[in-house]
Amino acid sequence: MNKTSEFQNIKEWYLKNFKSFEEKLNGDSKTFLHDLRKGAINQLAETDFPSTKEEEWKFTNISPILKQNFIPAVSLGKKNYSLSKEEIKKYLFSGFDYYLMTFINGIFTEGLSDLSGLPKGVTVNSLSSLLKKNPEYINGKISKYVKAENAFNLLNRAYSTDGAVIIVNDGVALEKPIQILYLTGDNENPVLSVPHNMIIAGKNSQVSVLGVFASSDGKTHFTNSLTEVFADESAIVDLYKIQNENDHSYHYEKVEAYQLKKSIFNHYNFAFGAEIVRNDINSTLDDENIETHYYGLYLANGKRLVDNHTFVDHAKPNCMSNELYKGILDDDARGVFNGKIIVRKDAQKTNAYQQNKTVLLSNRAKVNTKPQLEIFADDVKCTHGATVGHLDDAAYYYIRTRGIPSELANSMLIRAFANDVVEVVKIEPLREQLNHLIFEHLHRVEIENK
Repeated sequence: MNKTSEFQNIKEWYLKNFKSFEEKLNGDSKTFLHDLRKGAINQLAETDFPSTKEEEWKFTNISPILKQNFIPAVSLGKKNYSLSKEEIKKYLFSGFDYYLMTFINGIFTEGLSDLSGLPKGVTVNSLSSLLKKNPEYINGKISKYVKAENAFNLLNRAYSTDGAVIIVNDGVALEKPIQILYLTGDNENPVLSVPHNMIIAGKNSQVSVLGVFASSDGKTHFTNSLTEVFADESAIVDLYKIQNENDHSYHYEKVEAYQLKKSIFNHYNFAFGAEIVRNDINSTLDDENIETHYYGLYLANGKRLVDNHTFVDHAKPNCMSNELYKGILDDDARGVFNGKIIVRKDAQKTNAYQQNKTVLLSNRAKVNTKPQLEIFADDVKCTHGATVGHLDDAAYYYIRTRGIPSELANSMLIRAFANDVVEVVKIEPLREQLNHLIFEHLHRVEIENK
């Protein structure tokens, strides 16, 4: 079977099953959100899944994803996922206070969540709950700034029934981060998890969100996530993503951020798991004196693939963006980094910086990196760079002369390489746990922080 037939077959699968999906929605099928779903499924009928013939997907072959008939969690019916609060702790990050939301296969699970003590002026709830009780909170806001750029986006919009909605009112600073666990897996079926998340930060507000993607078992599953971020004037939004699913899973997420005057958006992206990972991270800086910071660290071994695409749109003057992405690849793994910055004609006094560095731990590992700058203004400071290489031989030799064993010397160099990204994490206990994950996934001797 050729790829065109594969792509068409899987599309027909999702189109054909939409009717039975609708029947399980009950009252939800009569909401404004369902109007968006129906529009998306009609668009999907006219849209092909991306292929390597497209420039944006040139190095990412998604055929393995399209060979599976993934079943939306809602279509599986109600199941008794007998996890306890104690059992889910192994998936969570600890050592700091946080509010907790838990989603099983993309559906909010209140019994495994803890949102007690939220201050006045903060709404943290599930999309499905707000749709039933307070639809005015999201009507006109959901999908306002996000474009459905490919079939994966349309698939999320068509089949999503739930997700995290975080609304912080003007002048409110949420002191504790919100940790969101997206736990995916089904013992009997390859499940499709399609959370649609919204973070809305009002004027002079502040919020920190930690999204953790994990697998409940070793079975194949597909997470197709969409996260919208709106940062109003002088708002600060810190969004952490830690993707740590099993090696038989597939993961796609689109993050769409829209920022207004003097706002700051920090995105921290750590990829540790899944057979194929694709992140599309976009920001629109649509006013003056805005800051956008992207930090990323991606690890892959075996035959895994991690693809990060970033896009920063400088639409107005006097703004700043900074990107630092690092990759560590071993065995036959592949990495892709495509970072695009556009500076519009009116965006004078723009400062935009981008850097991508990749270390290859094996002669078989490969990376494709493509930094892009499109500048239509003349009074700007913009730089970009990409480096690919192996661990520093001179530094390795120096460490070895100190009597340090070979494996430990390599681990020290790996930690030093990753440190530029890990050290910018604001949640201190999280840093050391991230360092632990680095060595755990690379099967290397761990360096403890003294």
